[in-house]
Amino acid sequence: QVQLVESGGGLVQPGGSLRLSCAASGFALDYYAIGWFRQAPGKEREGVSCISKRDGSTYYADSVKGRFTISRDNAKNTVYLQMNSLKPEDTAVYYCAADTLGISTVQAMCVMPHLVRSWGQGTQVTVSS
Repeated sequence: QVQLVESGGGLVQPGGSLRLSCAASGFALDYYAIGWFRQAPGKEREGVSCISKRDGSTYYADSVKGRFTISRDNAKNTVYLQMNSLKPEDTAVYYCAADTLGISTVQAMCVMPHLVRSWGQGTQVTVSS
């Protein structure tokens, strides 16, 4: 089974930083593209950033471009999301997910979360003063 566990969420002040981790088990992380998604109360789940399984290509939503960085450590079977210059509108539950269906591109994965089948349980990020 594909197992994903997120960690690193918490409460942070506006302008602060946080690093989220997504630890994988049951499979080698480099078998799949991995994405970070978020969902705020009353809103649809949206793609934040995704990274490819082979060439390291990445995609970022316009709302986080220049502030967030996705990275992959295959030796630790872990994907990270470094979040800087956090804003209150970044408040959400953050999920990582694996593209076990072979969606064509990381951009497609991030903008079409309804196609993604393997999800972690999420970690809460709250940005507030």
